[in-house]
Amino acid sequence: MVGSAALGGCISVKAPDKPIVIELNINIRQEVIYRLAADANNTIDENEDIF
Repeated sequence: MVGSAALGGCISVKAPDKPIVIELNINIRQEVIYRLAADANNTIDENEDIF
């Protein structure tokens, strides 16, 4: 009991000075490029005579 009370005073939780930034641009960009590529393939398949 005494040991746990002594350890309780050693723990310090402090908020960071700078905000936490999470970059999600890579996943979103890959999904958009993938969708555009699939759409382009469909357009080419549907209009083979103009290519």
